[in-house]
Amino acid sequence: MSSDNSPTRIRILKAAWELLESNPGVAARMSDIAKKAGVSRQALYLHFPNRTELFIATTKHQDEVFGVQEMLGASRTATTGLERLDAFIEAWGNYIPRIFGVAKTLMVMQATDEDAARAWGERMADMREGCAAAIEALDRDGALNLDRDSATDLLWTLLSIPTWEHLTQLCSWPQEKYIAQITEVARKTLVKSAG
Repeated sequence: MSSDNSPTRIRILKAAWELLESNPGVAARMSDIAKKAGVSRQALYLHFPNRTELFIATTKHQDEVFGVQEMLGASRTATTGLERLDAFIEAWGNYIPRIFGVAKTLMVMQATDEDAARAWGERMADMREGCAAAIEALDRDGALNLDRDSATDLLWTLLSIPTWEHLTQLCSWPQEKYIAQITEVARKTLVKSAG
């Protein structure tokens, strides 16, 4: 595989991103991506041997462009479990609108496209790790209201992209309301009450 920062590789990632975002649910073919990037199919395959690797790399490229590591900084440096939970919800919840186009396409494609399913599965496993870290922090503080596995399942579902889509796109919630309400529900469900 080529250098992570080669101009050709970046051009391919940008082309894949644009195609995935512009055609929700349409399987982006390697030939279409190569054409959009202005490279031969052979050059494309030198950088990405299959679509799974290309789709995963595209989501990670989005992370780099949008600075997801910096966005998660407050969560990772939080001193209490409650602070970590709140910061993770805010960071991930506000990240969803930025990646929604590509995410929606991979979600739709996963039912019939093995490459998209693998790429989406890896992406959601990464997000679940963030949920688990927030839950572990609550548990260390003695503030967790459920067992770790159930709490992680619940937070992961609460922060899922379909939940965001339903509330903000179908129910027309403003982003600020979404963050506030998801945070409140998570706190009430996952955190032991002071009394």
